[in-house]
Amino acid sequence: MPLVGFHASHEQIHPRALLTAVQRAEEAGFQAAMCSDHFAPWLPEQGHSGFAWSWLAAALETTELEFGVVTAPGQRYHPAIIAQAMATLAAMYPGRFWAALGSGEAMNEHITGDAWPEKPVRDARLVECVDVIRRLLAGEDVSTDGLVTVDRARIWSLPEEPPAIFAAAVSVEKATSAAAWADGLITVAQPPEQLRSVVDAYREAGGSGPVCLQVHLSYATTDDEALAIANAQWRNGLVPPLRSWDLDDPSDFVAETADASPDAIRGPVFVSADPGAHLAHLESLASIGFDRLYLHHVGQEQERFIDAFGSTVLPQLAGVRA
Repeated sequence: MPLVGFHASHEQIHPRALLTAVQRAEEAGFQAAMCSDHFAPWLPEQGHSGFAWSWLAAALETTELEFGVVTAPGQRYHPAIIAQAMATLAAMYPGRFWAALGSGEAMNEHITGDAWPEKPVRDARLVECVDVIRRLLAGEDVSTDGLVTVDRARIWSLPEEPPAIFAAAVSVEKATSAAAWADGLITVAQPPEQLRSVVDAYREAGGSGPVCLQVHLSYATTDDEALAIANAQWRNGLVPPLRSWDLDDPSDFVAETADASPDAIRGPVFVSADPGAHLAHLESLASIGFDRLYLHHVGQEQERFIDAFGSTVLPQLAGVRA
């Protein structure tokens, strides 16, 4: 059966309110949680961007949930700093923390003032960062001079067991290559046939860790309200990944989606006021082969979603087998 988790969206919600939401999600029956790691929101209307690593410590301390974060070493974060942060959380909360590593988005990484590399260079840089992070988490002294430079780094406070390192991937090619280095894989909402191809590619390449999906959904008391929430808060989902990775300001996402019809958002976000419709959608995603589903209600008000899904969706979804 799939593990069902709560996605905490830092770019949309004040960190204090987000901490309250994840605590409420645990009480409602969500089994785990994950969060984003942004320096800027996708859209100006989202209006937030708390520091994920500070928040994670508070969330781990005040719940019993397992937590993950999707982050990007190599530009905004030096890989040695990511390794230190991962080691500290894993040492304080054994067995409850993982990180999914990706090649990043310009909107978060441009703040260093360094040039934004082409995607093949970013992918190669990520592989180097993964190697550095794994070596540091194994207790090695690390020096390297490639796409990233490390000078005699060592992590002194190590966990008994290193945290899992997942890959963040949306394409078949990246899922295939990630199987060589990742302990698991996480991807985001796409058409079912593409999701199936990503899962199959990871498994066929030898990937044996959990395969996870972040599910974007909008729930409200009416379909019209749910659609309005999705359009107000998640229009960025209309921008294809290859394009979205290279936009570097929230205003760019506003311009890119200015001419989209209101119903276009129904592609990247599942929109419905009917918990039964959401349940059927999640069951269909679980059947693709996902081990974990992390539910992201794209609105800023989370309580109604958490309570409704806790009482009517999670108890039934817990019986689904992929």
